[in-house]
Amino acid sequence: MGDRDAVLAANLAFYGAFAARDLEAMGRIWAVSVPVACIHPGCPPLTGRDAVMQSWAGILNSLDPPHVACHDESVTFHDSIAVVICEEVLPSATLVATNIFAKESGEWRMIHHQASPAYVPESSRV
Repeated sequence: MGDRDAVLAANLAFYGAFAARDLEAMGRIWAVSVPVACIHPGCPPLTGRDAVMQSWAGILNSLDPPHVACHDESVTFHDSIAVVICEEVLPSATLVATNIFAKESGEWRMIHHQASPAYVPESSRV
Protein backbone atom coordinates (compact mmCIF):
# COMPACT_ATOMS: atom_id res chain seq x y z
CA MET A 1 0.00 0.00 0.00
CA GLY A 2 1.36 3.41 -0.95
CA ASP A 3 1.54 6.35 1.42
CA ARG A 4 -1.56 8.05 0.01
CA ASP A 5 -3.68 4.93 0.51
CA ALA A 6 -2.17 4.35 3.97
CA VAL A 7 -2.99 7.91 5.06
CA LEU A 8 -6.54 7.63 3.75
CA ALA A 9 -6.89 4.31 5.60
CA ALA A 10 -5.66 5.96 8.81
CA ASN A 11 -8.13 8.81 8.28
CA LEU A 12 -10.93 6.30 7.72
CA ALA A 13 -9.89 4.43 10.88
CA PHE A 14 -10.20 7.69 12.83
CA TYR A 15 -13.79 8.19 11.67
CA GLY A 16 -14.50 4.48 12.20
CA ALA A 17 -13.36 4.70 15.81
CA PHE A 18 -15.47 7.83 16.21
CA ALA A 19 -18.58 6.13 14.78
CA ALA A 20 -18.05 2.97 16.83
CA ARG A 21 -17.38 4.98 20.01
CA ASP A 22 -14.23 2.87 20.37
CA LEU A 23 -11.77 4.69 22.63
CA GLU A 24 -9.18 1.90 22.36
CA ALA A 25 -9.19 2.17 18.55
CA MET A 26 -9.05 5.97 18.83
CA GLY A 27 -5.97 5.61 21.05
CA ARG A 28 -4.23 3.48 18.41
CA ILE A 29 -4.76 6.20 15.80
CA TRP A 30 -3.10 9.03 17.75
CA ALA A 31 0.69 9.32 17.91
CA VAL A 32 2.47 8.42 21.14
CA SER A 33 6.00 9.78 20.66
CA VAL A 34 5.18 12.77 18.44
CA PRO A 35 3.48 15.80 20.07
CA VAL A 36 -0.28 15.98 19.34
CA ALA A 37 -2.98 18.65 19.40
CA CYS A 38 -6.72 18.77 18.86
CA ILE A 39 -9.24 21.57 18.44
CA HIS A 40 -12.86 20.50 18.71
CA PRO A 41 -15.46 22.94 17.31
CA GLY A 42 -16.04 25.80 19.72
CA CYS A 43 -13.46 24.54 22.21
CA PRO A 44 -10.02 25.73 23.25
CA PRO A 45 -6.96 23.96 21.80
CA LEU A 46 -5.78 20.80 23.53
CA THR A 47 -2.12 19.83 23.50
CA GLY A 48 -0.49 16.62 24.63
CA ARG A 49 -1.70 13.07 24.28
CA ASP A 50 -3.28 12.88 27.76
CA ALA A 51 -5.47 15.96 27.21
CA VAL A 52 -6.43 14.87 23.70
CA MET A 53 -7.36 11.34 24.76
CA GLN A 54 -9.33 12.64 27.77
CA SER A 55 -11.35 14.80 25.39
CA TRP A 56 -12.08 11.80 23.16
CA ALA A 57 -13.07 9.73 26.19
CA GLY A 58 -15.60 12.41 27.10
CA ILE A 59 -16.98 12.61 23.56
CA LEU A 60 -17.13 8.86 22.90
CA ASN A 61 -18.59 8.03 26.32
CA SER A 62 -21.24 10.77 26.26
CA LEU A 63 -24.90 9.81 26.17
CA ASP A 64 -25.36 11.33 22.71
CA PRO A 65 -22.06 11.53 20.81
CA PRO A 66 -22.24 13.21 17.42
CA HIS A 67 -22.71 11.00 14.36
CA VAL A 68 -20.07 12.04 11.84
CA ALA A 69 -19.47 10.90 8.27
CA CYS A 70 -16.33 11.89 6.38
CA HIS A 71 -16.50 12.98 2.72
CA ASP A 72 -14.35 14.56 0.02
CA GLU A 73 -10.92 13.80 1.45
CA SER A 74 -7.87 15.36 -0.13
CA VAL A 75 -4.31 14.48 0.87
CA THR A 76 -1.12 16.49 0.56
CA PHE A 77 2.35 15.50 1.70
CA HIS A 78 5.09 17.66 3.21
CA ASP A 79 8.18 15.53 3.81
CA SER A 80 7.11 13.02 6.50
CA ILE A 81 3.81 14.79 7.25
CA ALA A 82 0.46 14.14 5.56
CA VAL A 83 -2.44 16.57 5.68
CA VAL A 84 -6.00 15.41 5.04
CA ILE A 85 -8.70 18.01 4.53
CA CYS A 86 -12.24 16.66 4.46
CA GLU A 87 -15.86 17.42 5.20
CA GLU A 88 -17.48 16.07 8.34
CA VAL A 89 -21.21 15.71 7.81
CA LEU A 90 -23.30 15.73 10.97
CA PRO A 91 -27.09 15.59 11.17
CA SER A 92 -27.27 19.32 11.93
CA ALA A 93 -24.19 20.79 10.23
CA THR A 94 -21.26 20.29 7.90
CA LEU A 95 -17.78 20.90 9.26
CA VAL A 96 -14.43 21.13 7.55
CA ALA A 97 -11.68 19.12 9.22
CA THR A 98 -7.93 19.17 8.97
CA ASN A 99 -6.31 15.90 10.06
CA ILE A 100 -2.53 15.81 10.16
CA PHE A 101 -0.57 12.56 10.26
CA ALA A 102 3.09 11.73 10.85
CA LYS A 103 4.89 8.43 10.47
CA GLU A 104 5.55 6.80 13.82
CA SER A 105 7.08 3.32 13.96
CA GLY A 106 6.32 2.90 10.27
CA GLU A 107 2.59 3.74 10.64
CA TRP A 108 0.72 6.95 9.86
CA ARG A 109 -0.53 8.31 13.19
CA MET A 110 -2.68 11.37 13.80
CA ILE A 111 -0.89 14.32 15.35
CA HIS A 112 -3.54 17.01 14.88
CA HIS A 113 -7.29 17.22 14.34
CA GLN A 114 -9.27 20.41 13.95
CA ALA A 115 -12.87 20.79 12.84
CA SER A 116 -14.84 23.97 12.31
CA PRO A 117 -18.05 25.02 10.58
CA ALA A 118 -17.89 24.89 6.80
CA TYR A 119 -17.98 28.12 4.86
CA VAL A 120 -21.36 28.73 3.27
CA PRO A 121 -21.34 31.42 0.57
CA GLU A 122 -23.72 34.31 1.21
CA SER A 123 -25.69 33.38 -1.94
CA SER A 124 -26.36 29.88 -0.53
CA ARG A 125 -27.72 30.97 2.84
CA VAL A 126 -31.42 30.69 3.42
